[in-house]
Amino acid sequence: MERKSDSKSEYKVDATNYTLKRKQGRVWNPGAPVRFYGFPDEVVAYHQNADFVQSLNLRHEKLYRSLCYLGPLRTKAERLYSWTGVEPESVGYAGENTVAAILAARSRKISLGYKRPAKPFEEIIALKFKEMGLIEEFMVNPISEQRQEYEVKVRTKGSRDWVDLPDVGFGISQVLPVLVQCFYAPAGSIILMEQPEIHLHPSAQSALADVMIDVINSRENGSDRDIQLVIETHSEHFLRRLQRRIAEDAVTQEKVSAYFANITQNPATLEPLQIDIFGNIRNWPENFFGDEMGDITEQAKAAMKKRMQKTEKPESSEWACQKNACWIPTCPRRPILPPGRIRSLTYPMPVYWYASRRLSMSSKRAD
Repeated sequence: MERKSDSKSEYKVDATNYTLKRKQGRVWNPGAPVRFYGFPDEVVAYHQNADFVQSLNLRHEKLYRSLCYLGPLRTKAERLYSWTGVEPESVGYAGENTVAAILAARSRKISLGYKRPAKPFEEIIALKFKEMGLIEEFMVNPISEQRQEYEVKVRTKGSRDWVDLPDVGFGISQVLPVLVQCFYAPAGSIILMEQPEIHLHPSAQSALADVMIDVINSRENGSDRDIQLVIETHSEHFLRRLQRRIAEDAVTQEKVSAYFANITQNPATLEPLQIDIFGNIRNWPENFFGDEMGDITEQAKAAMKKRMQKTEKPESSEWACQKNACWIPTCPRRPILPPGRIRSLTYPMPVYWYASRRLSMSSKRAD
């Protein structure tokens, strides 16, 4: 349908590879589309062979009703949530209905794959939180039997105390709507999410990719949920985990499609990324995640330069030996001192302490 140039309320209908036949009588033009995507009833009334548009309208209606959208910035955590018993369609654009969705789904059981046991909805959410390394336990409790208000309690790793949701990391409250929406959406849904990994540390971002794989493999009442995920992300850790799982056959290559938004053109275009069965991306965008190899190379060069500058100093190990305080075990000039006198040496101890501190710092970085 296209609006007529000389009218604001009348449209004309054109068809490609199909000829619409007008009914006899005065030529009338149909009105505006219904909800931007549906053909008005006049299209059927004014043509002899346009009955199919009613079925097309119904298909469009089912398609758009299956869409669930979650934005990049979710609402902040509250200490109390109200719920009147109404079942929400989704968690909302900003996750404002997340707790209501959890309460409404308490009777549901979700399986994470074929021949895997089905578990209560709330237990599935708690399990995903734990697998991501964010919290140990999670629950939603009423504050009183006489009130329709609820509180969300969590127990973090290494702690025995239960605390309110606002008292833990902000990333937990941001990813909670993501987890709930993924398992709450009805079968056949298409879930669109922007930056589900926001405010999560790298390890949790990687684990979130595993959660998404569980979502598309999940089942309910003995049938596949058939969930389709459309995710916008900036996370290299998220994408790398998906590549790894493709190589490990945890998810098939056919179930994953990746696109790069090229904003250098006007308008912006989506360029498909070619992922092979080994998880490799053949047409990786240049420097999309930065020049990692370049950073590593330049760091190694700078470190080598510093080491060379230190070795060029004239009074290094020779000065230590001249002071009769060599701490090198294989050096022939190393003095043999009683254990009580070792602490009185002024030069070797700082050297040994410095080396130990470097090892300690390196191990912390590895953890």
